[in-house]
Amino acid sequence: MANTRLALATLLLIAAVLLSTKAMAQPAAPAPGPAGPINLTAILEKGGQFSTFIHLLNITQIGSQVNIQLNSSSEGMTVFAPTDNAFQNLKPGTLNKLSSDEQVKLILYHVSPKFYSMDDLLSVSNPVRTQASGRDNGVYGLNITGQTNQINVSTGYVETRISNALRQQRPLAVYVVDMVLLPGEMFGEHKLSPIAPAPKKSTSSEVSDDTTTKKAAASPSEKSGSGEKKVGLGFGLGLVVLCLKFLF
Repeated sequence: MANTRLALATLLLIAAVLLSTKAMAQPAAPAPGPAGPINLTAILEKGGQFSTFIHLLNITQIGSQVNIQLNSSSEGMTVFAPTDNAFQNLKPGTLNKLSSDEQVKLILYHVSPKFYSMDDLLSVSNPVRTQASGRDNGVYGLNITGQTNQINVSTGYVETRISNALRQQRPLAVYVVDMVLLPGEMFGEHKLSPIAPAPKKSTSSEVSDDTTTKKAAASPSEKSGSGEKKVGLGFGLGLVVLCLKFLF
């Protein structure tokens, strides 16, 4: 009996040693590495409808500045990203009329130096600070209004709805807007309309005026022809009277 217990204990000891050796032989699971740096343009490219905004971020180098600032600021950032349709709805030539400095200001106007979640936007104090500045270093601001199911952003010159969020995780929030956010200080003075004007249609009054003009233009010749007929008839009657006098 004692030999049986000893044999069983020996087997259990050998099994424990084997299991321990196997566990030690297996490599430990790698620890999760640090999250990669946030890239604004990569987020927009994944959205698939922001090629114009990405182009402007690149040529103004603001995209790179945002990425750098995100890794060095504790406040985070919020970007309002206009779609390609938003830029297409601008009056033709609007962007081309802007200087390089004005293009920079326009894009910076879509960037706030603080992270705002959707809930934050519902209770934020207006105006919301942006990265753009104007005369005397005055900061361009945005006004945010709305309710739980709809949030609007206004520049004082244009107003549009925040459609959805491409990203809403600290330190960066990216929201989709259907209009380019045009600051009044830049575009109000230039009187640049944010929407391309619809083609002008002819009205009934214009048609009527055109018809009247044509009639007025035709009337002198008609009167002239009538006058010539009357003069010719009078001259003929005079000759007849003169001949009758000579005969009698």
